[in-house]
Amino acid sequence: MKKYFAMLLAGMMAVSLVACGGSSTASAPAEAPAEAEAEAEAPAEEEVTEEETTAAEATAETTEETAEMTTVEAGVLHMATNAAFPPYEMISDNGGFEGIDVEIATEIARKLGLELVVDDMEFGSVITSVQSGKSDIAMAGLTVTEERKQNVDFTTSYATGIQVIIVPEDSDILTVDDLANDKMIGVQDGTTGYIYCSDDYGEDHITSYTNGAMAIEALKGGKVDAVVIDNEPARAFVAANDGLKILDTEYIVENYAIGVSKDNPGLCEAVNNALTELIADGTVQMIVDKYITAE
Repeated sequence: MKKYFAMLLAGMMAVSLVACGGSSTASAPAEAPAEAEAEAEAPAEEEVTEEETTAAEATAETTEETAEMTTVEAGVLHMATNAAFPPYEMISDNGGFEGIDVEIATEIARKLGLELVVDDMEFGSVITSVQSGKSDIAMAGLTVTEERKQNVDFTTSYATGIQVIIVPEDSDILTVDDLANDKMIGVQDGTTGYIYCSDDYGEDHITSYTNGAMAIEALKGGKVDAVVIDNEPARAFVAANDGLKILDTEYIVENYAIGVSKDNPGLCEAVNNALTELIADGTVQMIVDKYITAE
């Protein structure tokens, strides 16, 4: 798992998934108009003066770009999430929040000189919270999809999620194909698992739940035949519940990224730059290794 994740991070460093709302091309600073009086008064070291002017203009541009970065609350980065998605986000024993996404977001906030505040909510409200300006970023094992890209801008991907299938150990569901045999599938509401299963098997074969834990309870109670959810939460649920297993066959492979309001391109760029640095210096990999052990 670690080797697989490291390879993915290397690939992500080479090619960005998205561009925070579009490409931005740095333009050279405009040349000052030539004026006879200015030339007459210019100091003898003309080349040095031009370099200083260029540096000053670059600093001004950087300052202007930084000023465009705004947050919902001064000095704070609000992260919208659903803290029922281990090991990416979950409630710790002391009632706080922990997980891969929480730690990465904490490091991003630190780089931006901000304090991270986690806004815990139902998964279906995460993107809406960012759109409405209640939260700054959406980070909840959030998969990049074309539909979601219509509502928020995304950073570079920082992780890859794999949708898998959980079934009882004595289940007759052995492969993905068996889900088509008139089976009832449990999913978390608003997730890509819900979207994919609805498209593949029809909504009449899908039962959605507020979170993954509720879907697992439904599976244990015989209300559904299988649960489709991301691999890492699936591992945590199976480890905590006897009599369940994960099928060897993967269902869907997808990419996680951070969602930011389309009305705040400065913040998206700042968050993306910080994330890229954290990937490059190995911080993201270190955080992932802390929560995901080699299989």
